[in-house]
Amino acid sequence: MINAVEIQDLGMQDYKQMHSRMLELNAMKEDFKNQIWLLEHPPVFTQGFSGDNGNILKHTHIPIVQTDRGGQITYHGPGQLIIYPLLDLRTCNIMPLELVRVLEDTTIQWLKQLGIESMSDSKHRGVYHQKDGRKIASIGIRVKNGRSYHGIAINIDMDLSPFDTINPCGILGMKMTQVYDIISKKLTNYERIELATQLAKALNLKPNTVRAI
Repeated sequence: MINAVEIQDLGMQDYKQMHSRMLELNAMKEDFKNQIWLLEHPPVFTQGFSGDNGNILKHTHIPIVQTDRGGQITYHGPGQLIIYPLLDLRTCNIMPLELVRVLEDTTIQWLKQLGIESMSDSKHRGVYHQKDGRKIASIGIRVKNGRSYHGIAINIDMDLSPFDTINPCGILGMKMTQVYDIISKKLTNYERIELATQLAKALNLKPNTVRAI
C-alpha cells in the first residue's frame, strides 16, 4: 500500500510560528497525516543545534533563531523556496539519510528541468551549481518520534547579501547562487508545486491534494 501525502502551499510564514506548528504535528498521538509544506520565510537566520557562533561574521538587524535541526547557520528570506517534509518515516519505510539523499536528488532533477546542471556533495550536504560550485540549496532535517521535520531551502530569486555576513552552513568561503542568477527565470506556481509532487513520488508517496492555507 502506498502512503498518501498532502502537499500544502503556505506562502509567506513566520519561522518561529512554523517551527511551533511542526513540533505540534510531530507530537500528535493520533491522526498524524504526512504533509509536504511549500513556503517562504521573512528574513531570518537559523542556526542548528550544533551551530558554532564563530560562523556569524557580522551581526545585522536580521534576527538569529536557534533551532533544533541539523547543520550550522543559514539564511532564509523572500524569494527562497522552502520544502518541509513532515513524514512518518516508520510507516513510509524511509531512513533519515535516504530522505536527505532524495531531497538532494529530486532538487537536482528539478533544477535540470529548469536548465540548471547541479550536484550534491556527500561531505557537505546540499545542492551546488555544477559550473562554479556555488551553493543553491541548503538542507537540514530533524527526526523525532520517528517523524521528520525541517527540510530544504532553494534559492530562487532573492537578496543573497545576508549570506555574506555568515559562513553559510559553517563552510568558510562558501558562495551562494540562485535560479534567477543562472537562467534569469521567474518560477511559475506550477513549477514550485511540481517539485513537491516529484519529491512525493520519489519517496513512493501518493500526492493526495494540493491545498493552500
